[in-house]
Parts: sequence; C-alpha cells; structure tokens
Amino acid sequence: MNFGLEGKVAIITGGSEGIGKASAISMAQEGAHVVICSRNPETLNSAAEEIRIHSLGKVLAVSADVTDPVQIENVVAQTITEFGRLDIVVNNAGTSAGSNFEIVDDEAWQRDMDLKLFAAIRFSRLSIPHMKESGGGRIINVTNLGGKQPGANSVPTSVTRAAGIALTKALSKDLAKHNILVNTVCIGLIKAGQHERRVLQLQNENPSLTLESFYTERGEGIPLGRVGEASEAGDVICFLASERASYLTGTSINIDGGTSGAL
Repeated sequence: MNFGLEGKVAIITGGSEGIGKASAISMAQEGAHVVICSRNPETLNSAAEEIRIHSLGKVLAVSADVTDPVQIENVVAQTITEFGRLDIVVNNAGTSAGSNFEIVDDEAWQRDMDLKLFAAIRFSRLSIPHMKESGGGRIINVTNLGGKQPGANSVPTSVTRAAGIALTKALSKDLAKHNILVNTVCIGLIKAGQHERRVLQLQNENPSLTLESFYTERGEGIPLGRVGEASEAGDVICFLASERASYLTGTSINIDGGTSGAL
C-alpha cells in the first residue's frame, strides 16, 4: 500500500526512543524525511543512525529541550533550512508524571504543562504556516488514556493529556479548511525507555526482577494479555500522517490493547 509519504517532511519530538523513534522508522520506510529531536545528544544520534538503516529518505537529528520556546524555533528553522518544507508534526515528547494532587506543587504543574501542552502548542503554531504553503499537513498529538479517564494519583499528566486531546479537537476545527488534519493517539501501556529505567530502579530492591517479567506482570491486566510494542503505535501514527488517512481529523485512537473503558 502506498502511503503517499515519499518526499514529505516530518518533525517528531521525543524521537530518540520508544514511540517517537518507532514513528520515525515507520515514516522513513515510506520515504519521508524525518527530523527527530530530544534532549540527550548521544541517544538522539544513536537513534538517527538506526533510523537511517531503514530510511528511504533523509534523517536530521536536532538536540532540543522542547520546554524552551527558543529551542523549538530552532528545530523548525533547521527543518526548513534543510528541506525547504514541513508537512507533518508528531508531538510526542513527554513522560508519565502521576502523584496525589495534594503533593504536586506549582513547579511540577508548570513543568508538565511546558513539556506536554505548550510544546505541542508551540510546534503546531510554528508549523502551520509551512503546512498552508504546501497545501496541507498533519499534526498528531500523542496523549494517553488518562486524558479520557483520570485515575487516582494521576496528576499532572492526566490533566495535561486531557488538554492535549482538547487541543486536538479545537485545532482540527480551525485547520480543516486548510487541509491540515489533526488527530491524537491515546497511549496505553507500550514498551518504552522509561519502563526500562524504572526496572533498573526497582532492581535495587528486587535484584531478580527482569524487564521481561515486569512486562509480563503488567500485561496480565490488559485484555490482549500483553504490553504493546512501540512499533505498533508507530505504525498507527504513520498511517495518520499518510494520504490514506485523508478523511480523518479531530479523532482520538486508543492504542491500548483494549484497556480503556472509553472510546
């Protein structure tokens, strides 16, 4: 199936690992040029080399902290300088931050909003003029199930992700007339670097714990009986970025193995 991505240019934030890297690989295999950004230059450059192995297009790695508006501007500027256009933005940067409401201070709230909500706002705002110039584009916001069904000890992430879902719907209404389609994927439990780092921490108390056993245990509570692969989420994001998704906008897709009780 031809996804119509050959020659298109995509920025993917949080592109050095997990869902971001998987999305970049999937798009690169379809001939898109991909720009990945994250804070750690070493991890970022390693990811870029891995993506190039699969790529039919070019890969540009730009080290950036997406909580900094100036660095966001630099990512977009380097993209335009290198490729002369911008067609797709995947707002993927973010980590899970969940605590009891009473212990989350203003600094934690602001940090989470800057990382997840304002980064998406800023990347989208800077990218829209270039998408208009090209006759259309795609914005895909990576959120999570907690944005639809907040649980206990889920703030600030559940609130910022809910805001990301609302942003998706609002942008889809504003931008449809420009053929800029805006969708969100609500992520459940997907294999990621943050889980690997969590297991390393837990091994201090439980040396027998392995990453495989960690995922097996957590997969027991998922209807499909397993934790999702990053590539499974990346392929859905690639589809939403493609010409095959030309009549989808303002939608949310749960990538969760059937976990969520909300559509």
